This record gives sequence, C-alpha cells and structure tokens, in this order.
Amino acid sequence: MSIRPFRDIKRRKTKKIKVGKVEIGGDSPISVQSMTNTLTTDIDATIKQIDELTKAGADIVRVSCPDQSSSLSLKKILKYINVPIVADIHFHYKRAIEAANSGANCLRINPGNIGSKQKVIEILKAAKDNNCSIRIGVNAGSLEKSILDKYKEPCPEALVESAINNIKFLEDEDFFNFKISVKSSDVFLATKAYRALSKVCNYPLHLGITEAGGLTSGSIKSSIGMGILLMEGIGDTIRVSLSANPIEEVKIGYEILKSLNLRHKGVNIISCPSCARQGFSVIDTVKILEEKLAHIKEPITLSIIGCVVNGPGEASQTQIGLTGGGKGDHMIYLSGLPHHKIPSDKIIDEVVSLVENKSQELKSN
Repeated sequence: MSIRPFRDIKRRKTKKIKVGKVEIGGDSPISVQSMTNTLTTDIDATIKQIDELTKAGADIVRVSCPDQSSSLSLKKILKYINVPIVADIHFHYKRAIEAANSGANCLRINPGNIGSKQKVIEILKAAKDNNCSIRIGVNAGSLEKSILDKYKEPCPEALVESAINNIKFLEDEDFFNFKISVKSSDVFLATKAYRALSKVCNYPLHLGITEAGGLTSGSIKSSIGMGILLMEGIGDTIRVSLSANPIEEVKIGYEILKSLNLRHKGVNIISCPSCARQGFSVIDTVKILEEKLAHIKEPITLSIIGCVVNGPGEASQTQIGLTGGGKGDHMIYLSGLPHHKIPSDKIIDEVVSLVENKSQELKSN
C-alpha cells in the first residue's frame, strides 16, 4: 500500500540519451543530480564527496573543471567512483576536450562563453570520439553578446533563442546526444523559458533554478519553479542549486519528485505540524526518524500524526502509521489497519524496526 496520487502527471515525450549508465528522457525516471564543491585537483576529497552524494541517491554528479589540472584529474577520480560524471566547462574549450578524453560521461558547456564555433566543433568531435553526451547550458547570467544586444536584458525569449541557435548548430554538425537547460535565478523567467522551449524541441530538459540561495530559500524557490514545470510534464533530470552541503540538494530533489508522485525512493514521512492535542512530541520524533531512516532506499510511506483527528485517516493511506493517543498509549497501523499499541518511550525503536523489516520484505520480493 502507498499514498494514492490525486492524479498522474503526463510527462512530455522527449528523446532518450545516456549519461554514462543513466538514461535521460523518454520514459526514463527523472534523475537527480548534484555537484561537488571540492577542488577537483584534491582527488581524495572529490572522490569522498562523490561517494557521499552517491550514497545519498545522486544519479549523476557534476564536477567543475576550471583548469587543466582539474580536467586531467578526472581520469584518476573516475577509477574510484560508480556514478556518471558531468564535467562543468566554462570559457576554455580545451578543458572540455581534456575532460572528454579523461572519461567524463557528459560535458556541460555554455556556448555563450566558449567562444568561436570552431572551438565548439572541436568539443563535439572529442565528445563523439569518447561517447560523451553534452548539456547545452544556457544561463540568463551569461548569454551570448548578440542575444543580449538584441533583447537588451535576459528574458525568456532570449534564453530560448540562444537554446534554439545552439540546438541547430549541434544538429548541423550531426551531433544529437545532448540535453538542454535554460536556467535563471528568477523563478518566473526560468519557468517561462522552459515552457516555451518545451514547445519547440523534443530534446531532454535539465531543470534548475540556478543560484537559488541558501538551504531554506533555495529549496523553496527550486520547489516552486521546478514543481510548476514538473506538474506540467516538463523536465527529465533535475538539479537543486543550493548554497549548502550538496547532499541537501539530493535530498530536496527527491522530496520534490516524491511530492509529485514522480519518483519514489526512501521513506516518505507524512507528519502533522503538532499542536496541544499531540500525544507525543511529533517534531522531535520526526527529526529523529528522518535521521535513523535515511539509509532506507526502498519506497515506504510512513505517517506520524500526533492525535486522532487526522491520524487514522492518514494511517489508512500509508504502509506504516503512528497515531497519538491519550495517556501515552499510541496506535500503530500496518497496511492501513490498527495493529497494536505502544507507549511513548518505545515509539522510535518500534517505528524504525517496522520500517527496516518492511524494507527487507520489499528487497526480497
């Protein structure tokens, strides 16, 4: 049993490409990305952070290659990781070529700051030779001069025109293994640009609200912007950009997808904000459970409700439920039905045990 969705989202049909072993577009699950913030030349630190992001659930990890030492470091890094790597390239086309030759699975390039078309052609050749996909990363903060001269300022039309121009250029060079983003830190600008672009091309779209801010404000902006687009069926892979630990980007990314019933991974906790009716400390309980259940990968729905006003109703829709009762006597629900009672001091251990047992059951089926 799981939460019944109010409606299913009909995703826009796009081409399917691969970033390493991960498929993007078509009927593939919407993938979650993040980016390292270590110095890429610090190979041990970068490997450690990539491993942490992978354990958190990142499907793809982006690594910045600002100089030759960084792009060449990828060759060593890739020996010790098990997730596709996107090399983030700006300004210097040779970094892209070096990254492709070092084994990067995808190159993120912004044609607006790469330079001449001949340089982009050389990047495309290196990508073809190494079976490396590309993300055309159009950004409101770094549009081509000719586009800015035409529109005077970043706007949806400017981002889309830049994207279309670059799509045509890659197609003319017989390169089709790419995805696109049209990012802005402005939610309205970004959503309008993605909507417009989705109507005129069928390449997979990488969603993001760039430079969204800190953990709280950035999560909210990203959830609004990407949530609107995802509800309209737009988007094939996402990255939540936060001025925070990159692991938080992965967590928020999955929460966005889980809330829209687009992807299920880990425990989905439905909990109340708590009030004077609560039979136990809901806020503290949820915080502890989030930490203790972070290792669960199987999709499991868990309701933690402080009293009987909404508790039984929410529990009827989840695989495991807890409803607060009077005098420290709380009801555990399994598969939507009342099962047994537990005292307040047993809540954490009991719920963790039930979830872990459910996880093992799902693994074996």
